[in-house]
Parts: sequence; structure tokens; C-alpha cells
Amino acid sequence: MQDANGTPTRQQPKGGLSRLTTLIFAVAAGLAVANVYYAQPLLDAMAGDFGIPSAAVGLVVALTQAGYALGLVFIVPLGDRLDRRRLVVVQTLLSAVALLAVATAQSAAVLFAGLVAMGLLAVVVQVMVAFAATLATPAERGRAVGLVTSGIVIGILAARSVAGLLADLGGWRTVYLASAVLTAAMAGLLARVLPPGPLPRDPLPAGSGGYGEMLRSIPALFLRDRVLLVRGLLALLIFAAFSTVWTSLVLPLSAAPFDLPPTQIGLFGLVGLAGAVAATGAGRLADQGLGHRVTGWSLALLLLSWGLIACLPSSIPLLLIGVVLLDFAVQAVHVTNQSIIVGRHPEAGSRLVGGYMVFYSIGSATGAGAATMAYAQAGWHGVSLLGAAFSTAALLTWAGTRHLPVRIGDAAAVERKAPAASGPERTGSGSI
Repeated sequence: MQDANGTPTRQQPKGGLSRLTTLIFAVAAGLAVANVYYAQPLLDAMAGDFGIPSAAVGLVVALTQAGYALGLVFIVPLGDRLDRRRLVVVQTLLSAVALLAVATAQSAAVLFAGLVAMGLLAVVVQVMVAFAATLATPAERGRAVGLVTSGIVIGILAARSVAGLLADLGGWRTVYLASAVLTAAMAGLLARVLPPGPLPRDPLPAGSGGYGEMLRSIPALFLRDRVLLVRGLLALLIFAAFSTVWTSLVLPLSAAPFDLPPTQIGLFGLVGLAGAVAATGAGRLADQGLGHRVTGWSLALLLLSWGLIACLPSSIPLLLIGVVLLDFAVQAVHVTNQSIIVGRHPEAGSRLVGGYMVFYSIGSATGAGAATMAYAQAGWHGVSLLGAAFSTAALLTWAGTRHLPVRIGDAAAVERKAPAASGPERTGSGSI
């Protein structure tokens, strides 16, 4: 088919996104994002093999994260210009090559280069989120985003435990070699199963600067649309709270009176997994037009969770309940955020997800840095107050802007709501 200008277009399957394809998206996304986190329990072994001094071993993690940040800005937006199916498959294949380079590296220079490339290509998970949201019908978009996001969360939380187990069996290189094999197999599965993505409508004016103009349009999208900006700010604040607890939790648990070893501390991440997986249902509620309520109740729950988290060191059980509630609340808001932002501007989904994740990264870095300083100055109670402050700021941001109207970005949704409507673009009755 062709559009009004004679440009070929691909039509999205009328049936939307099947449950099996959504599950494959989720598994592929979890496998991809895990590559960024494998190194954390392997630092000592990797440093020993390459003679990296302890003061510089943090580069192993820092370079991977730096590559990921660059990918968010320079690769993810390409999904609005290129066939997302091809982009996902090519990135996954190249990720397998980068993993193999890390697994077989014989020098620190090759190791570091492989880690940067691996982080750069791991942003395929964000392309997958935008791709799944585009393929899904408006009525199932939140469910699809929620399931893929759950796959990402599972990948992040399980990566450390899997890496430790495989490293105990065959050394740190086994971790990356096994991931390279699985990633290559996943690329083949994705190429076989994923439907062709609809060619995006070009939202840039004729004669624009192409790729450079597309990158510059990302901040413009968020600055022009207050709903997008508010959702970005919420992401910054909730992930600052999330990073606050997970960055600093190791400090009291590894000290007296607990003196837990790293392997046992790592199991706490699996506890948070229950809350993160449960948050998948937030996407279904967003599909029903309840995204506003989900956001408000989840932010209130996030704030309340810090009352339980603050019970450490008096009670580890209460801490664990608080962690489950915190992970649930953060992921529920995260899923709702992505469902809303992609729904507002489907033609710019990749850029919106990439820009949104920049807010996420800033929040994560802010929480991590502030948490260690808070612990040094005021112990665990200082950390809890910091997390509660981030959570309060998020709740107040939502409360102060909750009456902003949410424009319906999907033409099909507009047609269903008002088949006979004409004239100016309608706005939804919901709020952010």
C-alpha cells in the first residue's frame, strides 16, 4: 500500500501482537539487558586475569554503562527511521559478536572495547519496547509493554546470580561465552518470528537535517508536550528512589551484626523480583484507561514502603516486605509511563523511549551517588529519609499535574471513540 504521497507503507497486522511473540520479546529483552550486569559479581576475577589494579576495576562496569548511555541517544532513535525488525535482529547479532570478543579477550584493551560495544548494543531492549508497543493494538499496548518490561527487570535482577553460578562452574569467561551462544540463537529466533515492523511515518519536515535533526527533535518532543515531560520527571524520581535502596543495601548487610557474604546479599535481588513481576498488571490497567489511578496509588505505595525499609537493622523480614512493595510500585509506574508516552506519539515511539530512558539513567545515577553519601553521614536512617524524599517529590509531581489532559495519539483509538467526529484533534478525558 501507499500513503498520500506515494510512499510505500507496511500495515500492522490487524490482530495486533500475539501472546507468544510478546513472550519472545520479553525473553530477548531480558537476555540482552543481563549482559550489562553480568560483570558486577565478576570484577575480582576479571581484574586478576588482566592485572587491572583495584582502583581501576570499576572501569569494567563504568564502560559498559557508558556504552549503554551512548546507545540510548544514538541508536534507539533509529527505530523511528529504520525497519525495527531488521534493527533488532542486527543489534542482537552484533551483541553476540561483542560478547564473544569479551569472552576471548587476551588484553585489557580488547576487554574494554568489547564491554563498550556490548553496552552500546544492549539498548536493543528499548527498541524492543517501542517495537512491541507499535505492533500491539491500543487496547493491548499496556499489557505488551508490561510483559516486555518484566522481562527486562528479570534480566537485571537475575544476571548477578546467573553470572556467579556460571563463574563458579567454569570461570568468568564462561558467563560471556554462554551468553554469546544464547544471544546468537535468539537473533535467529527473532529473525524467524518477528513480523515486519510498520515503516514509521516521518514526523520531520521535508528538507530536514535527517539523522541529526531526528536527534535534536528528542528534547523538543519532551519540552513541547507537558505530559511527556512529567512522565520523564516521574521516571527520574522513582528510579532515584530505586537506586537509593539497591546501591546502599549491601553496606549494612555486609557489616555487623549481619556480616553476610556477597552471595547471600545477591539473593535479596531475587526477593524484589516478586514485586517487579507483579507490576505487569499495571499495563493492563493502563489499557483500561486507569493509568492515572495506577500512578497515584503506586507512588503512595512507594512512599509507604520506606517506612518498612527503615526497619533495618531491627527486622530483615520487614525490610524484605518493603523491598517487594518498592519494586512493585516503581515498575508499575514505569510500565504505565511507557504505555502513555508511546500512545501519545506512536510515530516517534523509539525516540520517546530513548529520551525517557535518559531520565531513568539520570535518576539512577543521582540515587546511587546520594545514597552512599547519606549512608556515610547518617547511616541507614539517612538512606531511608533520602528515599522517602525522592518518593515524596514524585507523589507531589503527580498530584500537581494530574489534571493535564492526555491526548489520544493513536488514530485507530480516535476512530473507535468517535467514528463520526471531524474537525480539530480530540483530546482524551483522562489525565496523567
